[in-house]
Amino acid sequence: MINVSRPYIGIKEKKAVLEVLTSGNLAQGEKVEEFEINFAKYIGTKFAIATSNGTTALFLALSALGIGKGDEVITTSFSFIASANAILFTGAKPVFVDIESDSFNLNPSLIEKKISKKTKAILPVHLYGLPANMKEIKKIAKKHNLFVIEDACQAHGATIDGKKAGSIGIAGCFSFYATKNMTTGEGGMITTNNPGIAKKVKLLRQHGMEKRYHHKILGYNFRMMDITAALGIEQLKLLDERNKIRQSNAAFLTKELSKIGNIQTPKFDKTLTHVFNQYTIRVKKDFPLSRNGLIRFFASNGIGTGIYYPIPIHKQQVYKNLGYRIRLPVTEKLSKEVVSLPIHPQVTKANLRRIVQIFLKANKKSD
Repeated sequence: MINVSRPYIGIKEKKAVLEVLTSGNLAQGEKVEEFEINFAKYIGTKFAIATSNGTTALFLALSALGIGKGDEVITTSFSFIASANAILFTGAKPVFVDIESDSFNLNPSLIEKKISKKTKAILPVHLYGLPANMKEIKKIAKKHNLFVIEDACQAHGATIDGKKAGSIGIAGCFSFYATKNMTTGEGGMITTNNPGIAKKVKLLRQHGMEKRYHHKILGYNFRMMDITAALGIEQLKLLDERNKIRQSNAAFLTKELSKIGNIQTPKFDKTLTHVFNQYTIRVKKDFPLSRNGLIRFFASNGIGTGIYYPIPIHKQQVYKNLGYRIRLPVTEKLSKEVVSLPIHPQVTKANLRRIVQIFLKANKKSD
């Protein structure tokens, strides 16, 4: 089976983790600090603060900005549910805006219609590794005096006009879950140039503790372990190299699959660097197989696929229970059409040729 995603853990990562295990210093310590310094340098921000996962990174970034009950945060419904749940955790309300059909990201032209007196921030998601239109989003945010928090959980190494995702908003949030371009198993990071936010996040992630057993504010236990950080340090060293493999694999598939007229391949933009956390296509209505039929055909030929995401956040039961009764036509349409194909660094050229071959066969079949 050619898996749609697979963690890439090498000898150096295993050795680094073993060294931490042998040292006995397992909790948040020197390795976490080293990882934070290295990650901040890579992203191009003054600060990087490690957390337990991407969800807690989002929650702490929002909390550090004082966002809470009575506030609204504009975001996308076409993402993993954590993007919106982190807003709910603060007591604020997620306000969903529809997406662009080619980028799958927030449509800037629809944002201002959703801004109210309660709006405090915009939280764009760089979905699948393709940055959102940050130039327009920041312009809108500046006009209305709003914070911009980047959900860069799928965009490690992606760039916008040469700047790394996570360095453009007032804060950026990353996940190191097993399916990401770099992984620590679980883990998260907040990047920022704002010293006040960095200080507040550090307090919040560790029980409000600035000095050992001296607690200034009510905080949480959202720390990263040194074991996790050791893995992250080594993964970060290889991130650019592995992203290049993803981009090369994606370029191959795009060249071959774009010859098929009834699917839509991922968007390319010279001003943006797409790092392809997922290689996601749209299966249009005139394709001979339905999306589910295509997925079944791939599976029967040993090719794994994924649907990210089959149910938009505003359609999830938990959000229906909260009273969400809105229509997002593009989001709802795309959630029925998208399918992701394997392009991770362990996918070989032979695997890619196999994927194309099976796709061409699928184009001649019917449900």
